[in-house]
Amino acid sequence: MERDAEAILREEIFLHLEELVGDTGVVTREQLWDFTLNGQTHRLIDRNRGIRNPKDMLATLSILSDPKGKYADEELHDSLFAYAYREGSVEGDNKKLRAALTHKLPLLLLRKIADGVFVPVPRVYVVADDQPNRQFLIALNEDLRMVSDPLKLQPLERQYAERVTKQRLHQPEFRGRVLRAYECRCAVCHLKHAKLLDAAHIIADGEPNGSPTVDNGLSLCKIHHAAYDENFLGITPDFEVRINQALLDEIDGPMLRHGIQEMHGRRLFVPAKDREKPGADRLAVRFAEFQAAS
Repeated sequence: MERDAEAILREEIFLHLEELVGDTGVVTREQLWDFTLNGQTHRLIDRNRGIRNPKDMLATLSILSDPKGKYADEELHDSLFAYAYREGSVEGDNKKLRAALTHKLPLLLLRKIADGVFVPVPRVYVVADDQPNRQFLIALNEDLRMVSDPLKLQPLERQYAERVTKQRLHQPEFRGRVLRAYECRCAVCHLKHAKLLDAAHIIADGEPNGSPTVDNGLSLCKIHHAAYDENFLGITPDFEVRINQALLDEIDGPMLRHGIQEMHGRRLFVPAKDREKPGADRLAVRFAEFQAAS
């Protein structure tokens, strides 16, 4: 396949995949294996390996990162992503990944969050082949291809890279884990349209105990996420929804009455697994903030 034609096909795949992910926050191995675009099936994942090298493409299409896997994939201290060479020679499965660097073709990074379940990060780029350490350096957006030295980012480059990593890797992974745990429904009103759902932090990201883990997350529709962030809505440590008294006393239209006021006293929908339920200590901290603002 010609390089330009391949670049167009990859972009079509990425756009269609983003639409698919909007429904659940994640994709399954089956969806990736039988990915259909314009009547044609494309295999976006390899059946047995963590790298997908289609025969009819110049370069690697996707790479899989498993935090619990045997390879030393990791985020580097300056916020690029290190993807370890596959086993064996310097060539082998790595040859087409090296071709992605040469031809400047975007890849799909698949971040595994459970068996057969992935958060996809499209349009990542190989920016360096670090042969002494047997790894490739992956930039999580196109702008990071322009840095002067991927192994030694300048301070401003590093700050930008850290922000990109948070936006393109951490936040989608957190959302995928949370929406999956909550069965793609709002914990307050039970709305089941994933495109209208956010993964809200109980303790804010960056605060002590504000880890991007499911027990620090809530699946909330956009209106209840905003209400929670502004302390119009609170959640007790024993999973009861409370609404700010001033808002309860306010008289307005049906949105306020049915969308907010009627949630007062409602039991929170929580994940079935205990380890994924909201942490009581975290809820207590946030509920204290809600009470102080009321």
